Amino acid sequence: MTIDIFHMLSEESKKRKARRKELLKTIGVKEYFSEGRIEIDNKICQGIECKLCIKACPTNALYWSYGRVNLVEDLCIYCAACVLSCIVDNCIKVMRKRIDGRVESFSKPSEAVKLLQTISSGKRVTLVSRVFRR
Repeated sequence: MTIDIFHMLSEESKKRKARRKELLKTIGVKEYFSEGRIEIDNKICQGIECKLCIKACPTNALYWSYGRVNLVEDLCIYCAACVLSCIVDNCIKVMRKRIDGRVESFSKPSEAVKLLQTISSGKRVTLVSRVFRR
C-alpha cells in the first residue's frame, strides 16, 4: 500500500482553510490576505505588564496563558492591530500576503503605520483619478 504524504498534507490544508473561512464568517470578519504568519518573541514580550496586543485583537486570536501571549492561528487575520498596540519593537512580527500577491512584513508600529498610510494614499489617488477622469 502506497501513502501519498503530499496529497494528505494538501487535503489537510484545504480542510484547515475551510474551517478558518467558517470561523471568520461566524464572527463577521472579512479576510483581506491569502495567507500570513505571526510570530511573538516571548523573550522580549512585556505581556504580563500590558496585554495591549490581546486587548487590540479584533478576533480574539491572541490570549494570555501559561505566563505568555499565545495565538489561535485560525482566528488571526494579520490586521496589524497587535503590532500597532505593542510597546516593544520587534516583539510581534506579522508577515502577510495580499490576494493580489504582494507580500508585506512588519514588526514595529512605525512600519505598520507607514504601510497603512501608503495603502490609504494609493486608494485616494485611485479615487481622485476616477472622479476627475477626462
